[in-house]
Amino acid sequence: MSALFEPITLREVTIPNRVWMPPMCQYSAEPEGPLTGAPQDWHLAHYAARATGGTGLVIVEATAVSPEGRISPYDLGLWNDTQVEAFRRITRFLTAQGTVPAVQLAHSGRKASTDRTWTGGGPVGPEAYGWQPLAPSAVPFDERHPVPTELTVAQIEEVVGQFAAAARRALAAGFEIAEIHGAHGYLINEFLSPHSNHRTDAYGGSYENRTRFALEVVDAVRAVWPGDKPVFFRISATDWLQDGGWTTEDTVRFAHDLHAHGVDLLDVSTGGNASGVTIPAGPGYQVPFAARVKAETPLPVAAVGLITEAGQAEKIVTNGEADAVLLGRELLRNPSWARQAARELGGEVRVPEQYHRSV
Repeated sequence: MSALFEPITLREVTIPNRVWMPPMCQYSAEPEGPLTGAPQDWHLAHYAARATGGTGLVIVEATAVSPEGRISPYDLGLWNDTQVEAFRRITRFLTAQGTVPAVQLAHSGRKASTDRTWTGGGPVGPEAYGWQPLAPSAVPFDERHPVPTELTVAQIEEVVGQFAAAARRALAAGFEIAEIHGAHGYLINEFLSPHSNHRTDAYGGSYENRTRFALEVVDAVRAVWPGDKPVFFRISATDWLQDGGWTTEDTVRFAHDLHAHGVDLLDVSTGGNASGVTIPAGPGYQVPFAARVKAETPLPVAAVGLITEAGQAEKIVTNGEADAVLLGRELLRNPSWARQAARELGGEVRVPEQYHRSV
């Protein structure tokens, strides 16, 4: 039996295999009007294709906890009940295919209010549905981005409440797993890293202070999320800076804290919080970070980063480097990657009845 196609149970949710789809923004929601932030036909087709292709877990793209928490005006959200109803179509279909539906709850912080990637991805103003970004400190991401507004303590508390409210809506929408987005230079990552957090109050300075906001969000989400369902946390394990940033050692330490606060799995990525850094990208280049967390903490982990081949993914799981693999670009290229990998490795995935004659 292929290790990649063994089920894994976290709390009382069983995921049928270890081939998972990470959150990948589609920038395809309406930017204004009654359906702002609600998934459209594109989203249903996009996620449904990976479910029929045998993917065990689909994590829906970064879904904002507030309008100003979106990366772009075209992002998904879970700040109102209209969005909840629209998401139910997707979760119903994924569940019917045997795929576990998850959602990444997010606030983009100082990297908010940008355009779609295929039109440049640069910051946009009110004339293009944009808004003023918020951040732990009034420090822009780079020379293109505006100086964000530094959050007050009262605003920080409000954002924590927004994460909890979004988690409640995610549950009502039919999601089985909630992932908190703490990576890629977005708001939680900005608080964690001394590169972007220059505060001198209880939310800045020491490691304990810089992790305070993240743990408050985790506690707020865990308080409203059922005890039999998992909470994931996505982290950038390093800023890829020589000094003055978040480090792998910080990640290992923080993984222990997250485990103590009820997080069930760490989704380990890297980068995104510092511009102009050199990242040595290559096949599986982020896997060693996941492997270190798995080796040094009690927290299960998922690995990402140019995982493309069935044998490569199998080796990661078999060697104990990670409990699951997340395939991003490869699943965009091939929605049926899991089914093909199962044939190659001797594993099994659920095949839709409609496809039995052709597979």
